[in-house]
Amino acid sequence: MKLNIGKRIKELRRSKDITQEEFAECLGVSYQSVSRWENGVCYPDMELLPIMADFFGVTVDSLIGVDDAIEKEKVCRYLEEFQNAISKGDVSNCIEIARKGVSEFPNNYILLNKLMFALFVAGDDDGNIPEWKENRKKYDDEIISIGERMMKYCPDPDLRLEATARLAFQHCEMGRKREGRDVYETLPSMEQCREQNIWWALEDNEKLPFLREKIRNEYNILSSSVWLLGESGCLSDEESLAVMKKLYDLQGIILDNQNSLDSWGEATIPFVIAEIYMRLNDTASAFNYLNKAAQAAKRFDERPDEQQLNSLLLGEIAQKRTDFQTSDTRTLCEIMKETWLSDEEFDSVRDTDEYKEIIKTIS
Repeated sequence: MKLNIGKRIKELRRSKDITQEEFAECLGVSYQSVSRWENGVCYPDMELLPIMADFFGVTVDSLIGVDDAIEKEKVCRYLEEFQNAISKGDVSNCIEIARKGVSEFPNNYILLNKLMFALFVAGDDDGNIPEWKENRKKYDDEIISIGERMMKYCPDPDLRLEATARLAFQHCEMGRKREGRDVYETLPSMEQCREQNIWWALEDNEKLPFLREKIRNEYNILSSSVWLLGESGCLSDEESLAVMKKLYDLQGIILDNQNSLDSWGEATIPFVIAEIYMRLNDTASAFNYLNKAAQAAKRFDERPDEQQLNSLLLGEIAQKRTDFQTSDTRTLCEIMKETWLSDEEFDSVRDTDEYKEIIKTIS
């Protein structure tokens, strides 16, 4: 892609009736740098682009001379390729796609956010990426650099906050909890967020879809918090079991006792319950929940390309198969068989008919 940034800088500078020297002084660079930009000898430093765009009162895209319609179309193609790859756990391809997009559109924050996400996922120890430890170290500086840039310059508040949260988590994952805490502290409180306050400004026809979207989001937050409580190690096995069973029951209440579109989570919760039952030496209950987990895993692997669910609280939800994001190329049944069931809690029952039936279900 050919950038016309030098020509645009000259046009915008002249429209403001300032000299190269005056413009250079505003930016803190030499006038020779401005001259080289305008003559097409080189491009300005990437970090200066948002500052120059703000100075001239234009978008960065306009500053670098990119046709917005063409960029939007190409970015959509990159995002579609990225989503197809991440839904299959092909993280290496995700990084390659995102890098290619960012090289063509270096100031597109949607693509930068995807690149940051892909680099982060490459260090996921829950997937089947053999080099995940090496990736965490290898991509650490780049993840931090992209995150800090997005915190400072990204104009989209949702993208900026998403990148900020991921930046903080990366610090924590790398043992820099103090730095992570400092970044987390910059995030707005839940009480001050848009969703908590905009209700009073909504028109009547906006209220129902808004409330259902809000319930969906808050249900996801609640589920995550309850999951963390159950898996925190801060409770006894009996208490953790009670927490996880409440989470399992909550899903039925919210979804009117229908199967969740997210069968991955529908498999994970009963599996953890089964693990706890095994630790409590209640194998009958453990196999009851193992069977639920196996059936949910099978539903997940056999899910259609598109599916819908309708409940009173959440309304109508549509989901595509490619909406799923993972760092694991295996099917969920394979993960359950090869990873989840390898836990030592199940060593005592591997020769039983009940265990072999579970294996048969997910094989």
